[in-house]
Amino acid sequence: MTIHEMQSLNRATIEHASKVIVPGMTLIELRKLCEEYMLSHGADSFWYWDVGAFVFAGDKTTVSVSGREYKTDDHIIEPNDIITIDLSPQSNCIWGDYARTLIVENGKTVKDVEQIQNDEWRNGLKMEVYLHEAMLGFVNENTSFEALFYYINDQIKARGYVNLDFLGNLGHSIVKDKKHRIYIEKGNTEKLSAVEAFTFEPHISLPGSLYGYKKENIYGFNGGVLTEL
Repeated sequence: MTIHEMQSLNRATIEHASKVIVPGMTLIELRKLCEEYMLSHGADSFWYWDVGAFVFAGDKTTVSVSGREYKTDDHIIEPNDIITIDLSPQSNCIWGDYARTLIVENGKTVKDVEQIQNDEWRNGLKMEVYLHEAMLGFVNENTSFEALFYYINDQIKARGYVNLDFLGNLGHSIVKDKKHRIYIEKGNTEKLSAVEAFTFEPHISLPGSLYGYKKENIYGFNGGVLTEL
């Protein structure tokens, strides 16, 4: 499978999850559902510490933790809830990497961000959309990982949010061995165009809030133009 195909699998997995999430379901059940779906639709394993779906809900959506330390919480999904699903399938060492924060209101997943009734949740997801659009407008073939790090963190701060990532970075290169990843972080002067593809995954919150938001896509240059894969 190609990276495009892996990302298509991830999008389909999130779509499937959004349809079957119901109040009373546990995060353990949701993780299993996502992982089984990926394995039955083209993935052969999971590249990030053998976890296919990192799932957080409620006040745990602000948690940023290494996959090595992750344990699925015993949270039971409520009729009004916030859930982040972070997927990491692979097939023949080709990675997918994709995350979405989903909102459940009145027992159903809300598909249209504008229809979310909770103001804080709606604005958090709209901020994620803004950051991806800002990134696409800023990056060109000469942009470094470090330049993108500073630009997006400035955007996050200017709009009253904080970066929750436990290392402070915003994404990483896509490689075949996770030990060889390089990051959107301070000090990395490598050009983004020097790698095949990279993730962009700002994990943000309002200062002191119980809730966090994450949206992750993979991007790469095609004919000099940065596009979502």
